[in-house]
Amino acid sequence: MKLKALIVDDEYPARQELRFLLNSFNNIEIVGEAANAQEALALVKALDYQVIFLDISMPGMTGLELGAAIQELPKPPHVIFTTAYDEFALKAFEVNAVDYLLKPVEPGRLKKAIDKVIKAYQEVAASNEENKPAETGRNKPSPTQIKIDRIPAEKMGKTVLVAESDIFYAFTEQDYIYIKTHNDKLMTRFTLKELEARLNPQVFFRTHRCYLVNLHKVKEIVPFFNGTYNLVVEDKEHSEVPVSRAQAKKLRKILGF
Repeated sequence: MKLKALIVDDEYPARQELRFLLNSFNNIEIVGEAANAQEALALVKALDYQVIFLDISMPGMTGLELGAAIQELPKPPHVIFTTAYDEFALKAFEVNAVDYLLKPVEPGRLKKAIDKVIKAYQEVAASNEENKPAETGRNKPSPTQIKIDRIPAEKMGKTVLVAESDIFYAFTEQDYIYIKTHNDKLMTRFTLKELEARLNPQVFFRTHRCYLVNLHKVKEIVPFFNGTYNLVVEDKEHSEVPVSRAQAKKLRKILGF
């Protein structure tokens, strides 16, 4: 499995160093960073993270206080503390920390901590499978088998369901994924790859590693540089969606030109 991860540290170099280490793990997807506990708590409430790499000594709310607040959430992510201080280890495990890593973080210790989180999720999945009641009579579709043409997204603290036909394009911006409608820019919990799998492949086209566009909403195709294009969509701002050189050939074949 691949864990969606959040890095929380008030020091930018420390976040960058940890990001560099985590990029070598195929089972980690870094989808957010926060420079303080308050910002991190808002992100955790908005997105489903599986693991948080959390510093302890931060201005305002400490990492330990954030760890305690996270445990009060309905689906708390696993917490791995990364700190320069060893005296907080006992308190860290009092808030159900998976592991406690001292800076500078050693790759071997980091792998062991990540393996603990993976194992915890695998054990929960196995337990759920064992406790699943046997079906009798006619098979009934489970909620996960039901598919609707709407995508959950965040708007002013609420979750709204956006119809496929209202989506002009989806894109990545500063580690977050947004859906663009005619008037709104809405944050979603899905990755672009997950959105590509959910949305109608006859309509939505991955133009770029950072963009997924509804071809029904494209108004103009503008040649750009070195065999690439920009697609002008019919939203309020007449936004331009880039088409990479690798995808331009596929697009020309789809559109027949």
